[in-house]
Amino acid sequence: MTQQQLADLVFVSSRTIISLEKENYNPSLMLAYKIALVFGTTVEELYCLEENVKNEK
Repeated sequence: MTQQQLADLVFVSSRTIISLEKENYNPSLMLAYKIALVFGTTVEELYCLEENVKNEK
């Protein structure tokens, strides 16, 4: 899937997707949820939240 295709599916610009990939932008909860739906996963899994919490300890 291209950046533009994902952007179209979640109603943002391709620049937003690029910024997400480069970790220059933190998505809103709603955007994170929409992206998770596109990929058939959860927000937690998509953003490796459990792993990131463990790394903070």
